Amino acid sequence: MVLVYAESPNGHLKKSAFEAVTYGKKVAELLGLPCVAITLGSKVQDAGELGKYGASRVVQVADAQLDHLDSQVIAAALSTAAQQLGASIVLLSHSSSGKTIAGRLAVRLSAGLVSGVNSLPTGNASELRVKKMVFSGKAIVEYAITTPVKVLSLMGNAVRPEINGAAVSVETLSVPLTSGRVRVKAVKTVEGKVPLPEAEIVVSAGRGMKDPGNWGIVEELADTLGATTACSRPVADSHWRPHHEHVGQTGIAIRPNLYIAIGISGAIQHLAGVNSSKVIVVINKDPEAPFFKAADYGVVGDLFEIVPRLTAAIRKFKSTN
Repeated sequence: MVLVYAESPNGHLKKSAFEAVTYGKKVAELLGLPCVAITLGSKVQDAGELGKYGASRVVQVADAQLDHLDSQVIAAALSTAAQQLGASIVLLSHSSSGKTIAGRLAVRLSAGLVSGVNSLPTGNASELRVKKMVFSGKAIVEYAITTPVKVLSLMGNAVRPEINGAAVSVETLSVPLTSGRVRVKAVKTVEGKVPLPEAEIVVSAGRGMKDPGNWGIVEELADTLGATTACSRPVADSHWRPHHEHVGQTGIAIRPNLYIAIGISGAIQHLAGVNSSKVIVVINKDPEAPFFKAADYGVVGDLFEIVPRLTAAIRKFKSTN
């Protein structure tokens, strides 16, 4: 069985959960196994919708102790559930939560772990071969997992969620829980925006904006495209933008379908977090900016002239199409 952990912060299923179930279904078909989704917590809504993305069963451990992230408790619950259900592959999202859980889970299951996979595996249940990006996206490595139980975490936007089934009834699963050592006193989340790891379009800007008061043209372009905004590290360190928008090696690694970099030189630390983007567009007045070497499309010129004109052109196109 392929067991897929579907994350549901605040009781709502994330896009990454639908991606994981879609991927899990494809892996299950490859190996001739059923795909089962599992949700954790007492607040999960519409868990049965996971059936639409390929889960033949959806089970829920409805315990309030799992409503908040405690990687020790969640890893223990998933481990017990995987053993009870007879899972040979456990799949998680390669999110901030998944990263903290996957290693603990693999140890508990004596499983081989490959984190951050970005394509479908090959092989069979005895030897599963999976690929992932390494060296900041400059190379691809293939791993062979031969342990009886295997744990994988899936990169965001690696697969597109596919509806290929119907909603199913949710089964309640009871597992003994360990006492966690983490006490959650408050949770602060950014509302109203698609989180950067899940965003399909990202508009990002750097020190070329000259002043935080100029950020309006970036936000206007992002709103026109339905994109999430991001920034380089110097911008976040200068408190021009909040730190949760910082993308790069020391910030959030993303792989959107479209990444627009405005006034960012393209230092290697920034590229390491964004070079898995499917299409990169760079706008910079310096023709020697390193970012142009990684760009699919580049515009050399004054961003204060180009960005408003780009926004206007997109609006015109959308109004006539």
